[in-house]
Amino acid sequence: MEQNADLIAKAIKGSLSIIDQDRERTIVEKRFGLSGQKETLEQIGETLSVTRERVRQLEKVILVRLRIAAKQNQIPNLPAAEKTIIRNLAELGRTARVVDLANKIFGDKATNSNRAALAFLADISAGLTVVSENDQYFNAVAIADVGDEKGIKTKVDEIVKLIKTNKKPLSLDELDAQLSYEHPSQIAAIASVSKQLATLNGLWGLAKWPEVNPKNIRDKIYVILESQKKPMHFNDIAAAIAESDFKRKNVTTQAIHNELIKDPRFVLIGRGIYALDTWGYKKGTVSEIITAVLKEAGRPLTREEIVVEVMKSRKVKETTILLNLQNKKLYDKVDKNSFTIHK
Repeated sequence: MEQNADLIAKAIKGSLSIIDQDRERTIVEKRFGLSGQKETLEQIGETLSVTRERVRQLEKVILVRLRIAAKQNQIPNLPAAEKTIIRNLAELGRTARVVDLANKIFGDKATNSNRAALAFLADISAGLTVVSENDQYFNAVAIADVGDEKGIKTKVDEIVKLIKTNKKPLSLDELDAQLSYEHPSQIAAIASVSKQLATLNGLWGLAKWPEVNPKNIRDKIYVILESQKKPMHFNDIAAAIAESDFKRKNVTTQAIHNELIKDPRFVLIGRGIYALDTWGYKKGTVSEIITAVLKEAGRPLTREEIVVEVMKSRKVKETTILLNLQNKKLYDKVDKNSFTIHK
């Protein structure tokens, strides 16, 4: 990591060294945030006592000059830095958000200055493409043969459109089956550039979908149950959330239990055990479930038949079901072993 940081720093120094005027160096440093926080055209203009438009013109001229110098191999240490960036991008799927690229090259504690340095070097390097940040896309860098900025954004939009068309989160394998890429990792890399998408547990979907971007406790409970594909005790749900990849997972067991009670998506099917209503479970007491079973059957059922049907939607002891059947206000005994709804 230190070797990478030293190499990038030398390339930055080499790039700035070919800018003759102090004012021009100041513009580059402040626009990219190389020595601190990024500044706007207006802020730089105030510092240099020139107009916003003049700063924009100077920035454009400086960058063109630097790109030409980079292409002609005239910037000290830039080729070695570019090679390092490309090697790391190749391992990330050939495209990466600047923040992810910086974490890989500098380590998980990459600073704003580290990210600014990579964005700047990528902007002037012939072997790299930069995707500018806006409301739809994150600031990203790609190996040049992936495409220009417009081409990369088109690839991103293609993935977004595909997910919207399917109306559900998709795995990389499912995306790969419908797209033309050398490897699924390249799809993940392109998708990560979009602010409209999110990923969780190997699935990619729209950022507004709780399945891939849960924003509250209820959504996190839903994701856990959906991923486990089976009913769970609220204590186990709490443990699963604590061990998950969710951004915020420090929630109390009591808070989880409260949300399970309030949200209609979650059905209590046993002592502290919850399931999703989409799995066919319905709310109600054991007696209400027995009644529903008998109504659906349209005929008397034996004890064994009733127990089997009730156990499909409730995690209770057999004796609990049999005790409820003894309620003469609700059920009539047809013979020694069969019951029907009380008339």
